[in-house]
Amino acid sequence: MSQPVNRLTGKALRSAQLATAAGNLWEGAVRSGKTIASILRWLEFVRMGPPGPLLMVGKTERTLRRNVLDTMMGMLGPRRMKIVAGTGEVDILGRKIYITGAHNVGAADKIKGMTLVGWYGDEITTWPEDVFDIARTRLSLPGSAWFGTTNPASPVHWLKTKHVDRAALQLTRDGRLLRFDGDDRLDMAVFSFVIGDNPALPADFVRRLMREYTGVFYRRNILGEWVMAEGAIYQAWDEKYNVLPFAKIPQIQAFLSTGADYGTIHPFSAHLIGIGEDIRDEGLALYVTDEYRYDPSLHDGQQKSTTQYADAYLTWLNSTPIPGAAGLVGAAPMVHCVDPSAAYFRTELFNRGVVTRGADNDVNAGISDVASLIANRKIYVSDRCPGLITEIPGYSWDPKAALRGETMPIKAGDDGCDSLRYGVRTPRVAWHDLIYAT
Repeated sequence: MSQPVNRLTGKALRSAQLATAAGNLWEGAVRSGKTIASILRWLEFVRMGPPGPLLMVGKTERTLRRNVLDTMMGMLGPRRMKIVAGTGEVDILGRKIYITGAHNVGAADKIKGMTLVGWYGDEITTWPEDVFDIARTRLSLPGSAWFGTTNPASPVHWLKTKHVDRAALQLTRDGRLLRFDGDDRLDMAVFSFVIGDNPALPADFVRRLMREYTGVFYRRNILGEWVMAEGAIYQAWDEKYNVLPFAKIPQIQAFLSTGADYGTIHPFSAHLIGIGEDIRDEGLALYVTDEYRYDPSLHDGQQKSTTQYADAYLTWLNSTPIPGAAGLVGAAPMVHCVDPSAAYFRTELFNRGVVTRGADNDVNAGISDVASLIANRKIYVSDRCPGLITEIPGYSWDPKAALRGETMPIKAGDDGCDSLRYGVRTPRVAWHDLIYAT
């Protein structure tokens, strides 16, 4: 075994030593050591594996860089690894490796013409199935193999039913090594991790992680279980606790963001989010202080133009009252987080001198952030947000999508919930450590 893999310990080391199949998947809890083990095994393959073209795939190139490439750069340094900007290529240990995103089925077209000796995949459950299938068919050279990671998803997800459940070798969550024979078994090894498999994590950090995930996200990301998403999304929501009269909101230290979900036929919804002292606990909390909402169905179907919405949005921000400061109005949030598909609306705001950001539209990540804040009693919604308050209790997982192995909310009556997660998820770096450090 080469030097990189020998840096590992415990289950991470054992998984890397066993990862000699045509397909090798590390799955389970977040921060459990699975990604580091997979990266070091991949680096060993890059360094010592057969000659030939290599590929690395993530949900997007951005997430691939954040989750994997930046970690590899920290390990190797700029002398042994170079990311060639704008080319879709990275040089690792002297080998050129193609990189691409798998965020839609069109990504399969980028891979179809390739002949590969190896590839690495990040967040595989987030890929379209076609991309995964095409990538596997590209491994036609002698000694070829693929290596990948994922967090669990639905128990009927295609990756679970068609691949994980048919693997010939499995290193289980409790450390047992299972080998299976049979014609229906794939030349594939699956290594299942729980958060306790990473001995380097401090106990207080593990406790904080456990606070951050709730419901289905807790079972998948902390316990490493493949479970169905069903029922109400924000199960911990309690209107008696999470909703405040505007007069009781404390002084806002900073208005972090607005989240805006653009609507034409369906409602346009926007929310203003600030951070301030938690009125019921120590530390800080997020406050959704105000709401702009226009629902054409309540105005005889009369729709507003993009120009009218831009005017209305800015009028709302300039006239919103400031909590704890009687008589003062007007808020200047740090970032305007706008529905990424609303290009014309963003242009209208830009023409008025307002720079916006395309909101982070990772639906499940945004839902997880909001669910965690609700469960930890770290977000309050002002009674000036009646649309959002009405929507949240009925915001539910789509049972039809669950049967397809997908995890998504029902797309109805969700405009306020969308604008909320835009405004929470996009500036996450500004509030996350402040909220969870308390």
